[in-house]
Amino acid sequence: MTKPSLRDERRQQRQQLSRSQILDAAEDVFARKGFHDAAIKEIGAQAEFSVGAVYSFFENKDDLFVQIFLRRGGEFMSGMRTLLAEGRAPAEQLRRLAEFQIEFFRTHANFGRLFLRASGATLGDLESKIDRAVGDNYTEAMNLQAKLIREGQDRGRLRDGDPEVLARLFSGLVSAYQATDPVVTAGANPGTEPMPVAAFLDIVDATFRA
Repeated sequence: MTKPSLRDERRQQRQQLSRSQILDAAEDVFARKGFHDAAIKEIGAQAEFSVGAVYSFFENKDDLFVQIFLRRGGEFMSGMRTLLAEGRAPAEQLRRLAEFQIEFFRTHANFGRLFLRASGATLGDLESKIDRAVGDNYTEAMNLQAKLIREGQDRGRLRDGDPEVLARLFSGLVSAYQATDPVVTAGANPGTEPMPVAAFLDIVDATFRA
């Protein structure tokens, strides 16, 4: 296989950077306005690209929306695999996993808001495209969590119960926290006192430790 020339490598780097900048802008616009009210023109303007340049990277608005989920989903799973390879004790690993998931959505708060928006929106055929895009990641995440819980049960450190059900319960708890996390929701719940992350992690411990 012929090695790319330095010029080709520079062009590929510029293309990757441009694509990333458009996705960043799209995350912000979709998170603020929702899918239906967001416009390619506004996304392009925020990223300082023409509408034609946006379409040179993405087929249409649906494609741009789905690619956001594919990008962040890939990053999320990579981080999750790395964390679970650390070899910590299962109970500690589960607590670290909850902390990682909260921090991921805080670091990518626009995506967190977009994810919450999309969860409650009617997206028609686009919803099926998103489900297909993230389906493999979701299945892998549940399998990894169930495996961790099973290992903890075998060591007598995590509570008894169907590991697959407990894996989904774990994700449900984290999702419930994220839905009220002021860093992600950007003050969408005024007048409520946010639960500190440490207090939530203590609930995770109390729920899953044997």
